[in-house]
Amino acid sequence: MSVRDLADYPWDAVAPYRERAAAHPGGIVDLAIGSPVDPTPEIIRRALAEATDAHSYPQTVGTPTLREAIVEWYARRRGVPDLRVDNVMPTIGSKELVALLPTLLGLGAGDIVVQPKVAYPTYAVGGAVVGATVVSEDDPSRWPEGAKLIWINTPGNPDGRTWTVDELTAAVCRARELGAVLASDECYAELGWEGRWESEPVPSVLDPRVTGGTRSGLLSVYSLSKQSNLAGYRAAFIAGCARVVGDVLTARKHLGLMPPAPVQHAMAVALRDDEHVAAQKERYRARRALLKPALLEAGFRIDGSEAGLYLWATEGRDAWESMDRLAGLGILAGPGPFYGAHSAEHVRLSLTAPLERIEAAATRLRSSAS
Repeated sequence: MSVRDLADYPWDAVAPYRERAAAHPGGIVDLAIGSPVDPTPEIIRRALAEATDAHSYPQTVGTPTLREAIVEWYARRRGVPDLRVDNVMPTIGSKELVALLPTLLGLGAGDIVVQPKVAYPTYAVGGAVVGATVVSEDDPSRWPEGAKLIWINTPGNPDGRTWTVDELTAAVCRARELGAVLASDECYAELGWEGRWESEPVPSVLDPRVTGGTRSGLLSVYSLSKQSNLAGYRAAFIAGCARVVGDVLTARKHLGLMPPAPVQHAMAVALRDDEHVAAQKERYRARRALLKPALLEAGFRIDGSEAGLYLWATEGRDAWESMDRLAGLGILAGPGPFYGAHSAEHVRLSLTAPLERIEAAATRLRSSAS
């Protein structure tokens, strides 16, 4: 298989609903794709500008300053105190890493890639490109023999599922029984909202309580797109097993996958500043506090969503019917079927819209319930 064999880009199917929502007299409220709308913090923009004399090729492995900042960030923010610089590496955003990881690890036909039952579609794309078999399964005890790469996503996109330390430990043990690389997509880890995640940090797969004293076969994937509004910078990184990181690094050197030098400098500055992250989380909290009760009043049920950037909602009917209802209110959501066969009745609503637009959506939802 090759990239030519991939299906049409699924978001093209949303175009008619976008057109209907845009025709609303009050304008569209676009909650479909989680693309940040808030400004990139000034401290990061200034750092990028300071580094524009980038006459030399950037380092695929990352500058020493950036790698040290990643190590420090994991210790400070994720409870992972024992990383070294050879455990970490920047990537050109997280999506390219997710899509290319099976290729970078040398997987091919006959290999198995495991993804969540409700899953970010790019996990399956990465497996399909190399001709691997993609299996959707959440229960580690049911992960199949022959699995070479297992993806977990905590907090999950789209459903906000968050793995506890005990659940992560079970996942690590099973992956090691299988001899598989366990890759944990943790891009929304700063966005805990409900239950224990109101007061506890979301744990990483690299947490010492999880790893059993060794990072062997483990990868953590993180992005600055949401916590720092750097989606346009393509700023992300991986951390974990030095052997796996080293293998991925060698492949990336051959392919020329190098984050631009100014972006690497800006990433290091972003990682060392927690203030802007806290401010952004409060913006998302305010939007969520408006949108969630309005959805409930309008007859939706919210499943999961205790962390992350989205509300995972259902009316108990076909997702495309809910998409049509919402579009009639001028609200554009993301259809659950994009995230697998297990989400045919859900829609995903993003918190990445200006507060004024979220307020409009909440007003329309409440009006539709009366």
